[in-house]
Amino acid sequence: MANDIRICDKCNHIRVKTFVPKLKKMAPDADIKIGCKSYCGPCGKRAFVYINGRYVSGPTEDEVLQKAAPFVKKPKNEE
Repeated sequence: MANDIRICDKCNHIRVKTFVPKLKKMAPDADIKIGCKSYCGPCGKRAFVYINGRYVSGPTEDEVLQKAAPFVKKPKNEE
């Protein structure tokens, strides 16, 4: 099953151009959906990502990636 990752293109704390390649490197099989997540309060204060149904936030893109890494589903052949 592919990873389901969702990010907001309106978020003030991430740059889609740099964040998406980092996400793809972390989870190559990911289905990355980009668009407003209607989460404007927290989105205005911190970077965030939804990964496999979990909301993960942090002050920077890199910190969000570190926090999100444990929620990435590994392909069966890597387990």
